[in-house]
Amino acid sequence: MKIPDIAPGGRVLALGHYQPANIVTNDDLAKTMDTNDEWIQSRVGIKERRVAPPGESVEDMATIAGGKALAASGLSPDDVDLVIVATCTLETQIPNASAIVAHRLGIKAPGAFDVNAACAGFCYALATADAAVRAGSARNVLVIGAEKLSQWVDWTDRSTAVIFADGAGAAVVGPSETPGIGPVVWGSAGDKADAISIKDRDNYLYQEGQTVFRWATTALHPVALEACSRAGVDPSELAAFVPHQANLRIIEAIARKLGADKAVIARDIVNAGNTSAASIPLALSRMLERGEVRSGGLALVLGFGAGLTYAGQVIEIP
Repeated sequence: MKIPDIAPGGRVLALGHYQPANIVTNDDLAKTMDTNDEWIQSRVGIKERRVAPPGESVEDMATIAGGKALAASGLSPDDVDLVIVATCTLETQIPNASAIVAHRLGIKAPGAFDVNAACAGFCYALATADAAVRAGSARNVLVIGAEKLSQWVDWTDRSTAVIFADGAGAAVVGPSETPGIGPVVWGSAGDKADAISIKDRDNYLYQEGQTVFRWATTALHPVALEACSRAGVDPSELAAFVPHQANLRIIEAIARKLGADKAVIARDIVNAGNTSAASIPLALSRMLERGEVRSGGLALVLGFGAGLTYAGQVIEIP
């Protein structure tokens, strides 16, 4: 048996993102439900979000974001042999999004599978991609988080409609002589799985906001600290902290407990809303685009959401 060449480490080579053109402001929502801009901003920190039109699918958004990341990496479609799409909002369960996206991008016969760990999905997929590269199972991996939450939300329910949005973010993971993706810290709290759910296709997304808020603000900062510890990084060395963009109050509470005083804190939720598995790569890609973070710095990414699942790791910013 021939053992495949094993890479010393994996790293993120490039990022890309996509958002639908349609902007929905808090004032827009106030026209159709009992809410207002002050109420929404005080509770979740969101000013506006992007909503895809009926004809734009998860696969459409994933393809655009994935194509941008691939172009930025300098690789060709022939260089990619594994595609992973993290999503929990496909309209149908079969076929998977990853095979469709790979075909559209001209990636021939790659391994292709989807990951459903909800809002932690991108971090789960990133860790899986890193492991595949390290083990020699893949040369380069395209990892995409893409969601169309708007098709699963009751737009008359202010407890959910003001929070969720659509978009996609992507990363290309490749081999590196020195590790650029730290060990993942992941887990779940299945006893609270019912706190966020969609019972079936005839129902909308349901969320126990207070349960999720209490869990996220008490249980997750130790995960963030452990991810830093496993990577051999002190929080003071972080250039960026990019948690899942669930709620601005949650983000700021975890950031305070983390103690990453020099890190730029991602607050993409203000203008992008909660895009579940897309939120971390979308936020980091936009931060790079705006020049808020620099290539080569260290970022802690932390995903958490339905399941309740969580995952975090330190990565080198491409």
